[in-house]
Amino acid sequence: MFPLLAKPRRSVRKPAPPETRTLEVAGRLMPLTIKQHVRATRITLRIEPGGRALKMTIPSGLAQREVNAFLDRHQGWLLTKLAKFSTDAGLGDGGAILFRGVSHRIHHTGSLRGLTEATIVDGKPVLKVSGMPEHLGRRIATFLKKEARADLERLAMLHARSINAPIKSISMKDTRSRWGSCSSEGNLSFSWRIVMAPPSVVDYLAAHEVAHLREMNHGPRFWALCGKLCPHMEEAKTWLKRHGSQLHAIDFK
Repeated sequence: MFPLLAKPRRSVRKPAPPETRTLEVAGRLMPLTIKQHVRATRITLRIEPGGRALKMTIPSGLAQREVNAFLDRHQGWLLTKLAKFSTDAGLGDGGAILFRGVSHRIHHTGSLRGLTEATIVDGKPVLKVSGMPEHLGRRIATFLKKEARADLERLAMLHARSINAPIKSISMKDTRSRWGSCSSEGNLSFSWRIVMAPPSVVDYLAAHEVAHLREMNHGPRFWALCGKLCPHMEEAKTWLKRHGSQLHAIDFK
């Protein structure tokens, strides 16, 4: 009778130690811990209690590009969830706000009067805001509305002239379900929050609604005209899909 042979032990590859990094979510810096797990088959992302940190679990050996792509796709989801932990979304002194695609540090001047101003201080973008501290969010929103109107009126008129389409009126709104609209009478409406996006995205929104002056639909002829007015249309659409919900989630009250 042959003695039982002991089976050789399989070497189990230990997962890499947890990785820690800082993730920026619309100007808000969040500690992020990324942990590999041998039994994980998908990526999971969790907000730690209190909304002060993030924890991510990934399959062992997952490429960094996959991790980064996942985080990029879920920026909007994160901001929406994190907004529940903070009513001002970081709009206080020292916080940050996107303006024309660039994160600006919010600086409360301490003065009760004065215009809100986007400027450069020590080589970094800063948004100077005066008034009472509890009114910072409202004053920032007023500034963004004014800048959005200036940008969108200029761009919409430019695109409308290029296709000889008259615009009856242009208005700014705060709609959460759509970025803009165009009526059959030629009235254009835009969400002023779009001014937080990069200029190319603002240009796309203007071109999109102006194209509706000729094509009141989303058929092939509409998209062909929209693409003619805005050659970077696809890149802008992708940006909005990935980051648009971030802009809608910010509470300026």
